[in-house]
Amino acid sequence: MKKITIYQKPTCTTCRKVYAMLKESGVDVEAVNYYVEPIPKAKLKELLRKMGMSARDLLRTKEPLYKKLKLGEKERSEAELIDLMVRYPDLLQRPIVERGKRAILARPAERIRDFLFERG
Repeated sequence: MKKITIYQKPTCTTCRKVYAMLKESGVDVEAVNYYVEPIPKAKLKELLRKMGMSARDLLRTKEPLYKKLKLGEKERSEAELIDLMVRYPDLLQRPIVERGKRAILARPAERIRDFLFERG
């Protein structure tokens, strides 16, 4: 089975739950704290493509920074939103789990179960 990477914030309850589920399943898992190791722009674009999501879909709309930057009020391009997420990791929904050609936003945490047993 291919290695699984989880992009997370270790203090996030959902991230901790998904990480525990991955470890319990016995898969080879690499945890990336994207506050310590920011997700590079090219990697974030790749993850969005693998998830089939737009940058807007991945925004944490309840985050104070989202409101401060008025992201709900202005039209922003995909590139602008990606740049903001790279610069401000608090804007990213989490955790993101990647394996091979697929990635998911593991929210709610139970989504990881189906992902673990998919081929690919």
